[in-house]
Amino acid sequence: HGLPVSENLLKQDFYASGPNQKWVDDITYLRTGEGWLYLAVVIDLWSRSVIGWSMSSRMTAQLACDALQMALWRRKCPENVIVHTDRGGQYCSTDYQSLLKRHNLRGSMSARGCCYDNACAESFFHTLKVECIHGEDFVSREIMRTAVFNYIECDYNRWRRHSACGGLSPEQFENQNLA
Repeated sequence: HGLPVSENLLKQDFYASGPNQKWVDDITYLRTGEGWLYLAVVIDLWSRSVIGWSMSSRMTAQLACDALQMALWRRKCPENVIVHTDRGGQYCSTDYQSLLKRHNLRGSMSARGCCYDNACAESFFHTLKVECIHGEDFVSREIMRTAVFNYIECDYNRWRRHSACGGLSPEQFENQNLA
């Protein structure tokens, strides 16, 4: 795409000692009978909570910006967060980079072609596809949207246990550690 890329600040260090230190952001493709549905997520590495997400029939910079905007709204616009992405055009776009700058966030990007640099986001997508999508026939994007919404908001964040959270779900981990 020829757009500028950010330095890799994360360097595969997926540990965060508190909320809003390190977020990872990525996009995946979900197949439906109507064609692809694209899902962008933002995950806080401290609790593994999906704090922002967006879905669209088109993979655009707006999709990535919408997920980041949700994360900013939910987390009350913290500053100086490392926001790590791959080098996709959506994340290198002027709109996305401007959003990072406007909110004093620190952009970080994976090395070219290195999926391990964003392993936590890739792992979430794998879990979503295995636990929610695999073996199901989603005839429309709307049916897929509903299933993904329910998985993220009603199952994953509330109940999906993580070894990184000491066997607690993201919500349980946050409630226990922020009380």
